[in-house]
Amino acid sequence: MPLKSTFSAKFPAASGIVLAFALAGCATTPSTGSAPLVTPVAATDTGTPVVRPTADIGTFFENYDSAQLELSPLSKAYRGIRDEDYGRWGDFSDAAELREERLLQNSADAMQAAYELGELPQQDALSYRLFNAMAQRSAATFPYREYGYVFDQMNGAQSQLPAFLINIHSVADESQARDYISRIQGIGPGLDTLIAESRERAAAGVMPPKWVYPYVISDVNNLLSAGTDNAVLEDFAGKVGKLSIADATKADLIAQATAAWTGSAAPAYTRLLAEMQRQQGMAGTDDGVWRFPQGAQYYDALLSNYTTTDLTADQIHNIGLREIDRIHGEMRAIMQQVGFEGTLQEFFEYVRTDPQFFYDNREDYLAAVKEKDEAMAAVLPRYFGVLPTDPLQVKAVEAFREQSAGKAFYQRPAPDGSRPGTYYVNLYRLEDMSRNELEALYYHEGLPGHHLQLSIQTQLGDVPAFRRFGGVTAYTEGWGLYSEELGKDMGFYTDPYSDFGRLGMELWRAARLVVDTGIHSKRWSRERAIDYLKTNTPNPDGDIRKAIERYIVYPGQATAYMIGKLKIMELRERARTELGDRFDIREFHDAVLKTGPVPLDILEENVEAYIAAEQA
Repeated sequence: MPLKSTFSAKFPAASGIVLAFALAGCATTPSTGSAPLVTPVAATDTGTPVVRPTADIGTFFENYDSAQLELSPLSKAYRGIRDEDYGRWGDFSDAAELREERLLQNSADAMQAAYELGELPQQDALSYRLFNAMAQRSAATFPYREYGYVFDQMNGAQSQLPAFLINIHSVADESQARDYISRIQGIGPGLDTLIAESRERAAAGVMPPKWVYPYVISDVNNLLSAGTDNAVLEDFAGKVGKLSIADATKADLIAQATAAWTGSAAPAYTRLLAEMQRQQGMAGTDDGVWRFPQGAQYYDALLSNYTTTDLTADQIHNIGLREIDRIHGEMRAIMQQVGFEGTLQEFFEYVRTDPQFFYDNREDYLAAVKEKDEAMAAVLPRYFGVLPTDPLQVKAVEAFREQSAGKAFYQRPAPDGSRPGTYYVNLYRLEDMSRNELEALYYHEGLPGHHLQLSIQTQLGDVPAFRRFGGVTAYTEGWGLYSEELGKDMGFYTDPYSDFGRLGMELWRAARLVVDTGIHSKRWSRERAIDYLKTNTPNPDGDIRKAIERYIVYPGQATAYMIGKLKIMELRERARTELGDRFDIREFHDAVLKTGPVPLDILEENVEAYIAAEQA
């Protein structure tokens, strides 16, 4: 969850970790029409709060964190802070986004004016550089925020408000139950704010492509058609039912929650439905951001933000083509190993359609994930010096959002231990969830991937909060993809088809470099991008279509995975070569993980420092 007060599709100030994947709001693909002006933020606006420097830069960062949290009740809840704001959503308006951005930029300016980087201790100097880099990335992308749209199949309050209540809002006592009711009541005003903003953008031509609307409408209809038996009220009743309070009090609380839903939330969802249906009738069909008045600059800013490099769209496209050729070669070797006779594309068709490669029911899929979880946890100490301290749970995506949600994602634990890390797997269509990919998918999202990395990050008690709870997409998703291959180094993927699944997922990330840049820079159509993946990857048709639709509404984000993974692999090989017998993979992993997320250039510096220390 980016440190933002709104669920609408905005640029996250701390760059987008897509955990709960789609909690990071960067969906930004308007349809045809006149675009809003791209205007910079006045970083020195005197009317915006600014964190004043203190004698100790650590205190300065603490004060910034406190100021930011006061702007974001949702960030507080994600952090396990349950205070007087626990029953509030916060301000969903663009003015609130602007206040938060100005707070960041003004504070960065104040930091640079007050502290000399060369005079700071090593850890403080790193925090200084990371805070400044975070502000620079945000400043480069924030001016384009009005190119975004508020509701799409990956983001939007239509699904994220209920998901927040169900997964984040805990109810430990009657007071927190009343806070839950307050939030149900607040869904109405919150949705209305976002509906109004969506309507304004539509008037300026900023709408998602026409094919997006059925997904959003489906999410809304799932909640409305359930009436008072919907997922939110069911969750509330379940949480209240566990409280040690009188039955009459429980009944009264449930009645109040139901009244809040029927009186506030449901009417707002009805208004949202009407607005989405209205926009659907006038939406365009073009997808790529190339059509924006400043589309090329916009896409360059996105690529820089997500990859933390200066790679151009053409360079990223060509890296993708190179990696696809390499992975295809490794796949052909597995074809020979299993004795398949035919072309690679024929093998793709075989593994994407043969029933033996898919589970018959959800329970068997989840049980297989549990087996991999236990096996991986047993060998982690041989590869990591620092281990995760938070438990990990595996859950199927809730029914109300499974049609629109991604295939798998991870939600980080609460820092106070009140919420475990959660690996969500979308089992809506088992024919899209190949058993060949099960291992790699789990290693990416669970152990040794996002759960290990984010649990360690969350527990970094000696660094500023923006480092413990923020993110750098190329680092975090690069680590996730690296973890998939690391699983092979650790002795897993003993089934050649599972190893083929691993390669298939790596191929998927390489192909993303090609299709993302193809759509947004080279003017590929949605259909051409879908055909490219059908030809060059083994993924099922439904998986392919959903992926391309994701890349359209998340321009640039998908390029971070392979760019980050290639950098980590490059640095590991450099350390192994330079250290020889002194190379210890546990120490290498510590060097990568113990600072928390960093841009790739700083990651390289950290590994070089580790190598130099080992050589000293």
